[in-house]
Amino acid sequence: MITNIIFILVLLSAIVFFSINVRVIVQNIKLGKALDIKDNVAKRWKTMFWVALGQSKMIKRPIAGVLHIMVYVGFLIVNIEMLEILIDGATGSHRVFSFLPFYSTLVSFFEVFALMVMTACIFFLFRRNIVKVKRFHNTEMTSWPKLDANIILTTEILLMSAFLSMNTADQILQSLGNIHYVETGSFLLSSMLIPLFSGLSESTLIFIERFGWWFHIVGVFAFLNYIPYSKHFHVFLAFPNVYYSKLKPRTYISNMESITNEVKIAMGLIEEPEASDEEIAAFGAKDVKDLSWKNLMDAYTCTECGRCTAVCPANLTGKKLSPRKIIMDTRDRLEILGKGIRKSGKEFTDDKSLLGNYISAEELWACTTCNACTYECPVNIDHVSIILDLRRYIFMEESAAPSPINAMSTNIENNGAPWQYSAADRNNWAEELYINE
Repeated sequence: MITNIIFILVLLSAIVFFSINVRVIVQNIKLGKALDIKDNVAKRWKTMFWVALGQSKMIKRPIAGVLHIMVYVGFLIVNIEMLEILIDGATGSHRVFSFLPFYSTLVSFFEVFALMVMTACIFFLFRRNIVKVKRFHNTEMTSWPKLDANIILTTEILLMSAFLSMNTADQILQSLGNIHYVETGSFLLSSMLIPLFSGLSESTLIFIERFGWWFHIVGVFAFLNYIPYSKHFHVFLAFPNVYYSKLKPRTYISNMESITNEVKIAMGLIEEPEASDEEIAAFGAKDVKDLSWKNLMDAYTCTECGRCTAVCPANLTGKKLSPRKIIMDTRDRLEILGKGIRKSGKEFTDDKSLLGNYISAEELWACTTCNACTYECPVNIDHVSIILDLRRYIFMEESAAPSPINAMSTNIENNGAPWQYSAADRNNWAEELYINE
């Protein structure tokens, strides 16, 4: 009974802490501006199925993609056994589903996937720390992002090892006739490990089995509560983020309605009363609260894989821009601002902002809006949307755009074209060609 009570307390604590952490993230995302996304429901479900569930964009890099799918699918399938562990822990039973005629086959199936997870994680650790793939070591990948990835990969290896060790000790205890360890038949992989445990006393085997059981369940609970502090929160957010992702062509740039209406009025397309009379506090975005909730969800969904930066033409030519850094900076700023607001109220200010303190103008103006980053992102993050909103603020609120852009704007205002020629002189180039005759 004491063991059961301890298990239930651990379970309830894990659920409570996870709920609190998730609520904090939801509150942070809600700091963003309202955005109505209710169109093309069927297409959104299809996109979510193929991209988030089917991992279709991961396999663009076949080796890494297949290994990631092994970890993703394997971890989910192995943890189906969590249902049995939860029942056993709460009731004091042992392998409550062992009465099923296909039980040993099912557990053997889980073990194969556990081995796949371990294999893939070892490969990823080797690639990150020995081979040192370039995109995992860019300047924005400071000590914490690197450590975070290693912690997760190592934890998954340990959890799968505990699962296999638990099964191996369990099978030996079954053969010894221990009354608590019900007969289940042999398991495919753990049965091969039995020679490694030969010669151990029954008490030692019970300790190994119990340690493996507790380590696996407590490890999963700890993993669950670590995820909200980690880039691996994309395990949960990838699905809604892909569902709400932009369905229009990637290069489509959304316009501010207020600006569009001003242009339409100037062109005589609409009358002034037809335009929205909503007052605009500021054009563009200076801080995370000026971005949409979808932009902020993007920030929390980032996997920090670096595929966006690896294909960014600006970054490849040595410019300061890194699309991954834009997203990571947005998340870091949101975390700090959200914490301050929860502590001091909505009026909290630390005299800092996303633009300037985290992301520089040099980074933003290096973007060509080619959308290579959004095309490559495995969870459909829209990096360019954030970049454009920050640039709008620089241009429209601070009038601090690079001189060529300012000159172009002046020419459009004065001459109706980007060039420094009046409308009357626009055809001068063709005079000697007799085109105007």
